[in-house]
Amino acid sequence: MNIELLPLLHCPKTGSAFDLESAIYVGNKISDGWLVSKNGSTKYPIKNYIPRFVPESNYADNFGMQWNMFSQTQLDSFSGHPISADRFWKATGWNKADLKGKWVLDCGCGAGRFAEVALEAGANLIALDYSSAVDACYSNLKHFPNLHLVQGNIYELPFIPNSFPYVYSLGVLQHTPDVEKAFAALPEMLMVEGKLCVDFYERNFKSKLLPKYWLRPITKKMDQKRLFELLQKWVPRMWPISVGLGKIPLIGNLLKRFIPIANYKGILPLSEKQLKEWALLDTFDWLAPEYDNPQDSKTVLKWFKNANFTNIEVLKESHLVGRGVKPQ
Repeated sequence: MNIELLPLLHCPKTGSAFDLESAIYVGNKISDGWLVSKNGSTKYPIKNYIPRFVPESNYADNFGMQWNMFSQTQLDSFSGHPISADRFWKATGWNKADLKGKWVLDCGCGAGRFAEVALEAGANLIALDYSSAVDACYSNLKHFPNLHLVQGNIYELPFIPNSFPYVYSLGVLQHTPDVEKAFAALPEMLMVEGKLCVDFYERNFKSKLLPKYWLRPITKKMDQKRLFELLQKWVPRMWPISVGLGKIPLIGNLLKRFIPIANYKGILPLSEKQLKEWALLDTFDWLAPEYDNPQDSKTVLKWFKNANFTNIEVLKESHLVGRGVKPQ
């Protein structure tokens, strides 16, 4: 933990600031120790450079597992293509000059695919995740001096309210138990005229046809390691079927949707090997999460309006995107 993070933290239970206890310093970073509330009523560990405000095991365990197994797969620096950067800048509508030197909050960082983009733009980034994916993110991005990692709960964010000019959460909120409540936690983090961007899986007629929603009642209850082992076996077998169906004129893209694997051939500029790795990763991402709650544009618009945002935009940008500005 970088020492400069400490003034932005507060106890999610009491709202109190923290003192450090038994801190082990490595340069200007704290590798291990404790955050103790000023009144001494709460105490949270700093472990392997990351302050941790949640139980070691929780509903997001599958994400911790997948992002530690596929820790670099979706990083642009690893794939060699600006896939994550393109999605980030198109979704947010921001630019690099906006973020340089600013405090930015990434809610649901995973292994750091979008955190890498914000860090390269020069943001002072706080990357938060509920799962052990924070360890993969730290391993990937610890060379950035402007990275600050926190393992925390979106429903009990451990930060002083009104602290951030920019907050984003991409590909995350639909995987929380209560999506509206998760969204509602984000405006409080923004300073006046701060900007928020979120995106979701879109709920529509086509999404109801996706086979993942037929399979999830079974797969989300399976042992995660067992499910992954099955996908390692079956995704390579279904891959040529999905690719073959996708080549059928006019109806190929529709037909391949009925094969329950992620197929980005012809969509993402990846090698065959990379496409198969993304297929395994995203198919597990479809089937394993305990929660998967797509949203529609009317609902997202309502949430921004209820939070009294201005400059609201709800649009389709590969995912369903909502963005706006916190008013005075």
